[in-house]
Amino acid sequence: MKQLIKTTILLLALLLSATATAADFKVDGIYYKINGNEAAVTFRGQYYYSYDNEYSGSVVIPATVTYNGTTYPVTSIGDGAFNGCSGLTSIDIPNSITEINDYAFAYCSGLTSIVIPKSVTKIGGNAFLSCTELASIDIPKSVTKIGRYAFDYTPWFNNQPDGLVYVGLIAYKYKGTMPSGTSITLRNGTASITGSAFAYCSGLTSIVIPNSVTDIGPGAFAHCSDLTSVNIPDSVTVIRGDVFLRCSGLTSIVIPNSVTEICIEAFCNCRGLTSIVIPNSVTEIAEDAFSYCSGLTSIVVESGNPRYDSPNDCNAIIETASNTLIVGCENTIIPNSVTEIGAYAFDGRTGLTDIVIPNSVTAIGFSAFAYCSGLTSIDIPNSVTSIGILAFDWCTGLTSIVIPNSVTEICDHAFSSCTGLTSIVIPNSVTEIGRQAFAGCTGLSDVYCYIADLSRVSSGNQLFYLYDHGDYSGRTLHVLKGTADAYQADENWYPYFGQIVEDIFRGDVNRDLEVTIADVNAVINMILGGNGNNPAADVNGDGEITIADINAIIDVILGGTRN
Repeated sequence: MKQLIKTTILLLALLLSATATAADFKVDGIYYKINGNEAAVTFRGQYYYSYDNEYSGSVVIPATVTYNGTTYPVTSIGDGAFNGCSGLTSIDIPNSITEINDYAFAYCSGLTSIVIPKSVTKIGGNAFLSCTELASIDIPKSVTKIGRYAFDYTPWFNNQPDGLVYVGLIAYKYKGTMPSGTSITLRNGTASITGSAFAYCSGLTSIVIPNSVTDIGPGAFAHCSDLTSVNIPDSVTVIRGDVFLRCSGLTSIVIPNSVTEICIEAFCNCRGLTSIVIPNSVTEIAEDAFSYCSGLTSIVVESGNPRYDSPNDCNAIIETASNTLIVGCENTIIPNSVTEIGAYAFDGRTGLTDIVIPNSVTAIGFSAFAYCSGLTSIDIPNSVTSIGILAFDWCTGLTSIVIPNSVTEICDHAFSSCTGLTSIVIPNSVTEIGRQAFAGCTGLSDVYCYIADLSRVSSGNQLFYLYDHGDYSGRTLHVLKGTADAYQADENWYPYFGQIVEDIFRGDVNRDLEVTIADVNAVINMILGGNGNNPAADVNGDGEITIADINAIIDVILGGTRN
């Protein structure tokens, strides 16, 4: 029943969202789409979630078709080409066809038999789904890949004995309830494993896959909670999405040197997985490939990996689509190709003590560094514009933080429960500070806020709240001259400080409460060194630290004003 619901949801999701490309021409009642020098049988209208019986009775697909004086070989049957044609009773497929694509004959309830020619190598997902009279299927050994649910809810599949159903050389699907403690050895010569072939087979404990298998479909072993052992043969090049999703019993996995890509959520929620070795052949790891692998403590990247080999000799993966994994190193350098530190990228990595974020990074995502209790310092570059929700939550080792002039948004709980944090510098560029952004920072004594006009800032409530209703009398809020009254009137600020003082001066880069030639030299060093994190140096308030700020400091010195 669960599988039926899942199949129905997948079907509806696809059909309700998919738009088939309109046909280019129609010959003898069949619609075609031109693909380069070839033609594909295509859907008969714009959308293929509607049902009609335009095709009925016997249909013969020709090996070639002529249009506007050009003859095209017909090489494929496209997505949903005959979908829902309940009046179709037989189909003659020529030897020119190499692919039958997704939903090609789904819900053709009048079909009773099908002969697939030897030219076909691939049958797409749901291709014959719910062909409720289809009892005879002749599939040649030339077919090496079949998409998930291709023959589900047909008499042919229903009449198969319980156990693993093969379609030619393909391990199609396990039928019936699998006994607990089941171990399976696939036949030698098996070409591929269909997507979802063993999904929800909680009784499966181990499987032996021969080297003849070149493709393991998406979700093939998803939710096999008792699967403890599996070998991926070195004939496989891609570990597809969801393939081991929620295989919580897996404790280790060996990825062969043939693999070049690990797809989305491939090992998601494999909580028993404790270690993994990424071979030097892997050049692409998708977003969330190892997400929620809470037991994962060791990741080793083989030396010489062209993309993921650690830049500082620690065992790290740092350039996934969302930077999902950093494990096994204390000091990490993120390469310049990374533009965003994604959700949970370093979450819970207690051994991480220091990290360098390159200027290519523009956003720090949800819970990116949460619970990194060993992190004692972090340099947020001047390229970052957003610090996400819970980004540094419970980073108890942090003692100070300077938020650069580029940041406009500090989200909810961004620095909450950073109990070791004693000082914070907030630049004038910030226009939004989320709820409880700095709540629970029990060690906080000084906040330096360069926001000149508080009315333009959207502030969440309880920004600096202490969860135990602690004493705020020892805290000082340092603000620009002439702005204290605004902070004193704002209930998101004043209740959380014992005093608010106007002792910040633009241009006082070295914070000696004077604006002198020493501050000019400090800004020059910042510009030359590429370090633009001191908000005091942004004297003209344009969000950048340039020669214009040096001129502005000189004007302050010559004019004798420090605001």
